[in-house]
This record gives sequence, C-alpha cells and structure tokens, in this order.
Amino acid sequence: MSTTNPLADRLARATPAPLAQRMRGLSDRSIAWLFIGPTMLLLLAINIFPLIWTIKLSFTNFRANRPNATPIDVGIDNYVSVLTDPDVWAAMQTTAHFVFWTIFLQTLIGFTLAYLLDRKFRGHGFWTTLILIPMMLSPAVVGNFWAFLYQPQTGLFNVIASFISGVSPSSFSMLGEVPLAPWAIVIVDVWMWTPYVMLICLAGLRSIPDYIYEAAEVDRASKWRQFWSITLPMVLPFIMLAVLFRGIENFKMFDMVNLLTSGGPGSTTEVASITLKREAFEKWRTGYSSAFAIILFVAVFGLANIYVKALNHIKNR
Repeated sequence: MSTTNPLADRLARATPAPLAQRMRGLSDRSIAWLFIGPTMLLLLAINIFPLIWTIKLSFTNFRANRPNATPIDVGIDNYVSVLTDPDVWAAMQTTAHFVFWTIFLQTLIGFTLAYLLDRKFRGHGFWTTLILIPMMLSPAVVGNFWAFLYQPQTGLFNVIASFISGVSPSSFSMLGEVPLAPWAIVIVDVWMWTPYVMLICLAGLRSIPDYIYEAAEVDRASKWRQFWSITLPMVLPFIMLAVLFRGIENFKMFDMVNLLTSGGPGSTTEVASITLKREAFEKWRTGYSSAFAIILFVAVFGLANIYVKALNHIKNR
C-alpha cells in the first residue's frame, strides 16, 4: 500500500508547469547546487570580499576617519612598518606567552579531568555537567564575573589567596599589577575553556575499544603500561585537535583581555588583537592596521597548516 505526503502533493500542484518541467530535467547534482548556491554566495560575500578589501587597503595610507580623502598607494611600506615596529613585536611576545600557558594548562587539566570522568564513577554525569558550565557562559558575563572576583577589597579570589598565603587581601591586585595581570587573564581563560578540551579528550578516550585493554590485561600489562602504550597514543590525535582549536582561538583573543584589563596595566597584557584595535579604531591608521591584520592571518594560517600536517602524520601512523 503506497502512502502519499499531503504537503508534497500541495507543493507539486502549486509549482508552475514550466518550472516543474525544467526541474524534472535537472540532475541530482544540479538540484544540490541550486540549494547550496545562495548560501555559498552569501558566505563568499561575507568572508572573501572583506578579505580582498583589507588586502587592497593594506597597500594604501587610507584612514577610516577621513573617508573623503583620496588614499595614496604606499606599496609595502605598511608591511615593513608593522614588521619593524617594536610595539608590535612586544604584543606578539605577550600573545605567545598567553597562548603557550593557556594551551599548556588547558590540555593538562582537561585531559586529567577527562581521564577521571572516563572511569564512569557514581555521579560522573552530574560532575561532567557541572564542569561544562563555564564554557556555556558568554565572555562578557565571564569577564565581568572575574573582574568582580579580582577586586582587591571585596573579591573572593583575594580572600582565598590571603587565606592560603597569609598576606592581606588588599595588598595586591591581580588586574592592577604588572607581574600578576597576565596570569589573571590566563586563569580566566583556563577556567572557561578547559571544559572544551576535556570534552574532546573524553571523546577520544571513549573511542578506544575495550578489547584492547582486555588483551593488555591478558598479557599482564600494568595500568601504567596500558596508559603509555594504549591510552596516550590513541587519544593523542584528539589532544592535538583540541590544541589546534584553542591555539587559533587564543591567538586572536580579544574580548576577555579587553573586558578585564584593556591591555593594561601599561601594555603588560596588550596582545596582538588589542594592538590591532588601537591602531584601527583609536589611531585610525586603517591602512597600517589592515597590513597588520593580513600578517596575523598569514601567520595563523601558515602555522595551522604546518600543525595539521603533523596531526595527519600522527593519525596515519
């Protein structure tokens, strides 16, 4: 007994005869392109056009606060200025410090949490949900929440640090002192995004077949040997994938730094994105900032490609 779809029948009857005739002559491939074509055009307009426009502006002295002034072509002068600017290199060094420590701590803590949750102890579902809460929050909420926690007089962070170390809560400011401000941002980012790394590592751990561990137990392999010979090698591609995602995101980190310190005190926490924002929207050096943006894009794209090749090599071993 055949069944009919009333909605499909109504759509078929509502389709004009000439259009229906043309549609019958299309292949499945043509119909697929007909559906995804508008979306692809929209994505090209949103992503490709701004990139081409930015590249064009990077070779000029254009300033966005003087839109009526005729821009002058300056060749590669903007790129030379960016690459020889000590402030840019200082911002890149700050960015490298931030990226390294956040990725290191997120990977270490995230994998440890995933390894513990993979034991499937009683209540592991509750603890998994609880750990995932930080990454579900908006960066604006997290930034304001931690700015309050870091308050020297009333912040809970200073109270806990005072209880552990014995120093006065008001004797230090995490966001106001040069040695502490970079670590304050690292702590917030690790707190917020460690659950993301944990999820990826947990997926890798649970993808390992149980029969491999059973075979290792038959061979009387110790738990330590099972970890080094089975668990770590098989979950390593997942760890590297998490490092790739977080590395790209942290390299272009802006919102959290802007909310907590705005690059201060001084320029201690001025990462590359903050420097780019200052050049583009405070100094209005649009051509210069466009060249800086292209350099950052090429750096991230190149490093990510090298890393992906290494990841594929490890996956194919």
